[in-house]
Amino acid sequence: MDNNNQPSHGEAPARSFFFRAVGLFTGDMKVCREWVKRQVFLIQLLDWIFRGVAQVMFVNNPLSGLLITIGLFLQNPWWALNGLLGTLISTGSALLLGQNREAISAGLYGYNGTLVGMLMAVFSAKGSWYWWLLLPNMFMSMLCPVVSSALSSVASKWDLPIFTLPFNILVCQHIAATGANHPFFPEVDFQSNHLQQLPNDSIQSLNISQLLLSVPVGVGQVYGCGSPWTGGLILLALLLSSPTICFHAMLGSVAGTLSALALAAPNEEIYSGLWGYNSALSCIAIGGVFYALTWQTHLLAVICGIFCAHMMAALSKLMSMLALPACTWPFCLSTLIFLLISSEIPAICRLPLSVVSYPEENRHYQKQLKALEKAQGCQQRGGQEEAELKENGGLSVHLVVEKDSSE
Repeated sequence: MDNNNQPSHGEAPARSFFFRAVGLFTGDMKVCREWVKRQVFLIQLLDWIFRGVAQVMFVNNPLSGLLITIGLFLQNPWWALNGLLGTLISTGSALLLGQNREAISAGLYGYNGTLVGMLMAVFSAKGSWYWWLLLPNMFMSMLCPVVSSALSSVASKWDLPIFTLPFNILVCQHIAATGANHPFFPEVDFQSNHLQQLPNDSIQSLNISQLLLSVPVGVGQVYGCGSPWTGGLILLALLLSSPTICFHAMLGSVAGTLSALALAAPNEEIYSGLWGYNSALSCIAIGGVFYALTWQTHLLAVICGIFCAHMMAALSKLMSMLALPACTWPFCLSTLIFLLISSEIPAICRLPLSVVSYPEENRHYQKQLKALEKAQGCQQRGGQEEAELKENGGLSVHLVVEKDSSE
């Protein structure tokens, strides 16, 4: 055998070291999480905050959260400041309420606060650096763990996630309570903005470059950001943690954009990414996060993304009559519908919430589960065959005894 093409003994350890080093920063950074547990509270809190920022995109990675935070500051420092404050207040409130420490450390009590802080700043008619806005921001963020805990007690009966329902409830409550004419906290008039936009029936007027940019912009609009640079940084953060999540985020944004074209949505809405963010979240959730990734669930994720875009069209019209934004209601409703699907196809199997992680880890868990079930099945069959052999052997001995006694 020719050994010239075989890797040397020095190359194999170097390659193994490289993959171990990469593994420290990808996925959910388990090694970092264990290290943080032994550090002072301030370092733990920073880790929880950045994980909470990233959990908006179903990512449990503090480095991804840091990249996303940088992208938010590139978009608007005032919005980013409100988002970080919302994450901090929501996480601290969860600690004071005595919520599950593992869930807090994973950022699951921070991401709704991130969105509440960001979108309250985005929807404010007072513009940037209106410091009085921090008061309702802190109050609504403080309520996030309360609403999350209440919804979880109901959703846990069906082993379902609550997604961004607390954010939707609290932001819509704040906007409905204040409105466009409030003297201290006026909001954008969603009703008049919607009435001014007419459907578009001209494909020839499309700008292809802006249409392509709407894909990363759609991902950025999950945080209310319309900059392609912010969207690009968010995609980079997703790629760092999970290439599968990154791919499905782009795929969902594409599905939303194409659905918008089919529904003759105004070009400005399409370019601004408003049709992509809900579909991106839905596609991520179905495409490997709450279902183990197979070609069937991948197809299901695309269908869910298209369905979510149609849900967006319907809900935005209905909620504009109440002068309220659609927020992420379309994502929550459409994804919950797809998670409640009952199927006899083994490949379409929803994972228990207790084991849900990033898609690559979920797929590894599913393979281990199948191997365990196969081993248990073989063991049961072997036990049954052994029992049958013993039974047949005992019957043979009984027949021989009967024959001898008759003779």
